[in-house]
Amino acid sequence: MTNALLTPYRFAVYFAPPPDSPWWQAGSQWLGRCAAGSAVKPMPAVNGISDEAFRQVTAAPRRYGWHATLKAPFSLAPGADVAQLREALQTISASASTFEMPPLKVTLLDDFLAIVPQPRSAAAEALAARCVMELQPLAAALSATELQRRRQAQLSPAQDALLERWGYPFVLDEFQLHCTLTGSLKHLNSQQVQSLQQAAQDRFANLPPCNFESLALFAEPTRGADFVLQEHFRFTA
Repeated sequence: MTNALLTPYRFAVYFAPPPDSPWWQAGSQWLGRCAAGSAVKPMPAVNGISDEAFRQVTAAPRRYGWHATLKAPFSLAPGADVAQLREALQTISASASTFEMPPLKVTLLDDFLAIVPQPRSAAAEALAARCVMELQPLAAALSATELQRRRQAQLSPAQDALLERWGYPFVLDEFQLHCTLTGSLKHLNSQQVQSLQQAAQDRFANLPPCNFESLALFAEPTRGADFVLQEHFRFTA
């Protein structure tokens, strides 16, 4: 599918299940938004968490849509265009084959909840590395302001070097594939965090196996707007 945008502020390349799949529908319902534009059912109720509090803790991932990041959001470099980006994604997809993801488990990463493959997926990590490196020539360099903002996260020297080279600190050796379920949970007590984790486990535990079968191109129409699914580039090797 394609949602036409004339001049997106940024693009991102994600792992995202097809919009008609159980994984996409479950993730979109959890976040309360479908990045493909379809209606979603009401968000789940969580014991000990009000509906408004649940919307607040899912606000950050909701803007980006249901996904796992492969190439973090970037603006196109001067002289680069959408046609070149699509061609690069088609090249990567043409040499990749569909594979089944390892079991996806709800996990607390730092101070937020996410779904991660356990064990880690070497195939997914290799695809993410290709996206980072092969799409970088099309990505604009980060501004000094953007670099400063990223560095507020107290990056390690290795992460800072990756930020300088690739525009994002959590790539290559620092990469872990994950689908984000919440923003920071530091303001919640341990019982509330456990309730959220249990609700997520109940939501995703009984879904069928999840296939990695395409690269998903998302776009941010204007600065700060919700990211929108543009197109899936199916693996054809």
